[in-house]
Amino acid sequence: MILNNLNYPLDFKFKITTLASDFNITDKNGNSVAYVRQKMFKLKEDVIVFNDESKTKELFRIQANQWIDFNASYSIKDTIGKNFGRLARKGMRSIWKSSYNVLDEADQQKFTITEDNAWVKFFDGMVGEIPIIGMFTGYFLNPSYTVKDMDGKEYFKLKKMPSMFGRRFQLDRMVDIDDEDESLVVLSLLMMVLLERARG
Repeated sequence: MILNNLNYPLDFKFKITTLASDFNITDKNGNSVAYVRQKMFKLKEDVIVFNDESKTKELFRIQANQWIDFNASYSIKDTIGKNFGRLARKGMRSIWKSSYNVLDEADQQKFTITEDNAWVKFFDGMVGEIPIIGMFTGYFLNPSYTVKDMDGKEYFKLKKMPSMFGRRFQLDRMVDIDDEDESLVVLSLLMMVLLERARG
């Protein structure tokens, strides 16, 4: 099972009516691509990717490899247990500037996801603590992330869009990519969005 025939840009839009970190993924025509639900009150991250908001069909499962670890990684599998690969955070380097590795099913690194400008997150964190003003940082402090292969070729750009409560992200594909690699990257990015949004 893979995500294919995706019409970019894709919109990631969080729901603010649920306690859980749920969000819809839609394509440029407004068609549903997936619905993402992060299970609450879990010591280890556990994320389910459904076909749409009805949650009638489970497509993928993303789970942390251990409880709480700065270098935690997140395995990506389909419903029959096929391993797609994993997303791994780059430990200490991620304190200042978010950085992740995307590894394939053979545990070989294929891509990196890097925050474009660390200062945006820095100021977002500072201004976000100011009463009232902090509520509006989502309109003018919006980080972006670039996905590159091991040769430095850029494949995707993910941007946080202006919105209150940081509700929207938009993903654009810059060049063609193999379907299975595309699924691996998109699934890695949706997990990264949950992690980055939790960090603020």
